Amino acid sequence: MKGKATFYHAGCPVCVAAEHAVLGAVDRNQFDVEEVHLGTAKDRIAEAEQLGVQSVPALALDGQVFHINFGASLSDLK
Repeated sequence: MKGKATFYHAGCPVCVAAEHAVLGAVDRNQFDVEEVHLGTAKDRIAEAEQLGVQSVPALALDGQVFHINFGASLSDLK
């Protein structure tokens, strides 16, 4: 059974760079990967907050959040 990888971002240059670096390293045979642009999918911000995402870009692997650099805080995206 595959795990779930969700990459939360806001489309900023920091997020785009992280997307290329991080998602290229995720084994898609082990994880179903979803990219969520919180600037356009504002209805997903509450979901990200519940997982513990505080800023983007962030990668959640099976619910464990890894913050990558700092592009924007979630409060900036609301």
